[in-house]
This record gives sequence, C-alpha cells and structure tokens, in this order.
Amino acid sequence: MSPTLLAILALTPILTVGVFLVGFRWPASRAMPLCYITVCVLALAIWDLPGVQVAAASTKGFVIACSLLFIVFGAVLLLNTLEQCGAMAQIRRNFLSISPDRRIQAIIIAWLFGSFIEGAAGFGTPAALAVPLMVGLRFPPLAAVFAGMVIQSTPVSFGAAGTPILIGINTGLSGAGGDVVREYATQLGFAQGAEGWSDFLHFIGIRVALIHAVLGTLIPLLMVTLMTKFFGPSRSFRDGLAVAPFALFAAFSMTIPYLLTAIFLGPEFPSILGGLIGLAIVVFASSRGFLMPSAEKIWDFAPEDQWDASWTGTVIPHSDAQSDRPIGTFSAWMPYLMVAAILVATRVIPALKAFTVNTLSFTVPFAFDAGNPESGFFGTSLYQTVQPLYLPGMVFLLVSLIAFAYFKTFNGFTSGGYAKAWVSSARTMYRASPALLFAVAMVQVFINSGGGSHGYPDMPIALAEGAARLMGSAWPALAPMIGGLGAAVAGSNTVSNMMFSLFQFDVGVRIGMDPVWIVALQAIGGAAGNTICVHNVVAASAVVGLTGQEGAVIRKTCVVFFYYALTPGIVFWLFSDLLL
Repeated sequence: MSPTLLAILALTPILTVGVFLVGFRWPASRAMPLCYITVCVLALAIWDLPGVQVAAASTKGFVIACSLLFIVFGAVLLLNTLEQCGAMAQIRRNFLSISPDRRIQAIIIAWLFGSFIEGAAGFGTPAALAVPLMVGLRFPPLAAVFAGMVIQSTPVSFGAAGTPILIGINTGLSGAGGDVVREYATQLGFAQGAEGWSDFLHFIGIRVALIHAVLGTLIPLLMVTLMTKFFGPSRSFRDGLAVAPFALFAAFSMTIPYLLTAIFLGPEFPSILGGLIGLAIVVFASSRGFLMPSAEKIWDFAPEDQWDASWTGTVIPHSDAQSDRPIGTFSAWMPYLMVAAILVATRVIPALKAFTVNTLSFTVPFAFDAGNPESGFFGTSLYQTVQPLYLPGMVFLLVSLIAFAYFKTFNGFTSGGYAKAWVSSARTMYRASPALLFAVAMVQVFINSGGGSHGYPDMPIALAEGAARLMGSAWPALAPMIGGLGAAVAGSNTVSNMMFSLFQFDVGVRIGMDPVWIVALQAIGGAAGNTICVHNVVAASAVVGLTGQEGAVIRKTCVVFFYYALTPGIVFWLFSDLLL
C-alpha cells in the first residue's frame, strides 16, 4: 500500500473524532465508542494486527482510564469537601478582595496557578485543580473548562518537572537509530556520554522555552478575549481586549522567569518557577491596584439564570455549608496549599519521589515478568504499571480527608456533609467513565498498531511519514501540527515526543534544516495538542460534572491550538535561513 494512502487511513480515527464530536456535536459518551470501533477495524482489517494485540491495547487503555477516573474523583471530592464545609465561600471572598473582575480571576487562577501546578504535576492536574476552583467562584462550568484547557500550552513542555523533555524527547531520540543524533550532538560540541547527552537535552530545552516564551505572551489575552466573546453578556472581543495591559503583564511575569530558568537551571523547573514567581508578582501587584480595571469597568458573567443551558454542569457550588463557625483565610486555602506542596515535593525531592513511585505500585497483568516480553496482556508485550501513591488523585483524596478532620475539629463540619461530598463525587466519576474508557482505549490501539503481518508502522508514524512526503522542504510549517495531533490523540506531550522526536530529527536532516529546531517545533506542537486532547477535555469536564459538551469545548479551544501549532512552524519555514 502506498505511504500516502496509508497516511490517509491512519488519519481516519482523528477525522472520526472531529466529525462526530466537534462537527455533529455528539457527546463524548456516544462519539468515543464509535471512534474506538473505527480504530479497531483499521487495526484488524488494514494493519492486519492480531486480535490479541488489539485486545491487549484496549485493556491497557482501560487500566489507564481507571487511573484518570481516580484523579477526577479526587479532584471533585476535594472541591465538594471545601464547598460543604464553607471553605470555598471564604476563597471566593479572597478573590473578590483582589478583584471581582472575572477576567483578572481567570488569568490568576488558570494561567499562573495552572502553570505552577502543570510544572509540578502535569498529566491534566492543572485542570483538575483550577477548573473546579473557578466553578467555585461562580464561573460557568463550560467557561471554566475552556480557560483550564487554553493554558494547557505554554507550561506543558516542562510539565511534571520536565518530563516531556527529559523522558519524552530523551526516549524518542535514544531509540533505534539514535546513534545519528548522538553523532550530531558531538559535532555541535557536546561531550560523549551521559553528561554530554544531558547538556544536549538542556540545549533542546532552551530552544523549546524560547519559542514558548514568545507564543505564551498572548495566551492570557487570548484566553480572556475568547472567554468574553463566548460567554460574556455582550459576546464581545472588546471586553477581553480591555484588560490587555494586565494580560500582557501577567504573561511576562510568567514567561520571563520561565525562559531564564530554562537557560540557567534546565528543563525541570521552568513551569514550576515561572508559574510560582509570576503568581507572586501578579497577586502582589493586583492587591495594590496595578493595571486593575476601575470599579465601573468590572466585567462579570450574566446572572446564572441567563446562562445557556449547555454551560452548566452537575457539580454546582452549594449554599448549605455544614460548618457552624466561620472559616479564616489561611484555613480555607490550607487544602490547596497542601496539594501544591505535596505535588512539588513528590516530584522534585528524589527520596519522596522514589517512595511514592515504588510503594504499593503494581503491574497489570499481575503475572507480568519483566524478563519475558510475552507476559503482558493476552501474551503480548503490553502492560501497565500503576503507582497509586504517585497519582494526583491520591494527593487529592489524602488532603480531602485531612480537611474533613481539620474542619470537623475546628469548625463543626459534620460527617453528613462529608458523606454528601463523597456521594456527589462518585456520581460525577460514574458519569464520566464511559467516554473516558473508550477514549483512552482508542488511543492505545492507535499508538500500538505496528507489528501486523503487513509490516506497516504504527498509525501515528504512518500519518507523519505521509505528511513528510507531501510537504518536502516545507515540512517545518507542519512539524508542530504533527506533534500536536500526536498529543491530541495520545493525551500527552511526553508520548507525542516519544513517538515523533526521532522521526522529526531525521526529516530535518533530510531536508537540510537544523534538526534540533525541528525537534523543538515537535515539542511545541505536542504542548499545543493538549488544548484539544479529547480525554483531557473529558476529564476536565467531568471534574465539574459537565458531560456531553466536550465537542463544544474543543470547538472553542481549537482557535488556540491552531495559533500555537501553526505560527511557529510557518515562521521557522519562512525565516529558516536565519536560524540555521
């Protein structure tokens, strides 16, 4: 079969998602099973994959989906706990004291707090924290999910302490054929061995950070401008543009320390320190009125009874708090501070990371033998390691229990109120499970489709190879888009970088362009793909009980995706001579 036709067939599952979820506006609970069937038919009929391989990939997807559902449950439980005990009411008052303007609140919570959490934990955790926090502040749930997904761009390449670079690009470039990359690194002056390779990854990371810092300058402004257009009472871009000075100030407050950290410290800390320093600068400046809108120009959503029915989820802030004493500012914020501290500590401190990664971890299937490549699911090499203590869901659950004990002791929070939080959270997780199970299973079949009797590569590689043949020397214009589609399907910048980094490097060499810049464009696109990733959207929506509107979210975030995925590639292609 010709590479072009194979690439078109490999694109079919992605098109199916787009047509039914975005075009026909089907809920993910209906669209994703159909997309799963499509990819299975392709794997069996065209790629000629053994049935056990498809079953194994599907099972692996179901196991991963259960981990994601645990994160969803933990995030919702923490939100419901704080709502029931009255802490969220105090948090709302704190934000109102900074500014009642929803545009300002969205920038502080989604862009700055979200970037910090992305740097610390990654893997969708920012949406699990920032989205319910905004809903707790009376944002329409659809608007909160939109804002939470938009910022899944700039900080993502350095999320989870640099995992997309240190694991994704590292693993991708070190695979079969990686000797060519090492030779190229040596030609650039990097020493051979582990230290030289680490310096080379740092070198790539600086280029990634430079592109992100430029693109990220407009992300807060894009977020609030689109938010006021889609969800504002007057549906106006102008309402968002009115806070352009503050949005740009918040952008630079994050991206400048972000870039400097990438240059001087390496890939582990840009998003952590960029988000944290930016948060400190902007909150301090905001509390003193710097660039704040005047009282007569405060912007808010319309009253809740005027919201479109599609904007509202089933996780709605309660007004029947179960505490009999007021909650102070520190006490209200303590659970979120604990979550942030635990996430950072368990990702950055080696001893704690090793403890949480290894303690209680297990491999599915339970009879898996690392020395036997055929001891995975159904006698294949596919398996999945589960690390319960390392999952953000465990942190959310632990902090929820601590918060219950604390507020019960000092504020009279009742056991009945906490039981109500558990029941509501379980219902939310149950509603999200069908869409998430089929979405992740589809992804796993898609990326594990190689090895059939015809010898075709995995579907993502087939798609990329066909695109490269079509684009030729104009490939840089499309390089980020390939990374973006990889992340959108796989749900991970890290996985996208694993799949495509070496391929992108080889294409750069073949067309005579700097392959390091091409790999950097891959990482940029991989970050952008998170803004439209189906199972990330499903998970973020589930946190606030917003089911059936996943396509609506993607239709809105795709504006940001195309900005992020097309701009750097086109600029590099047009001005590549200056960058060689």
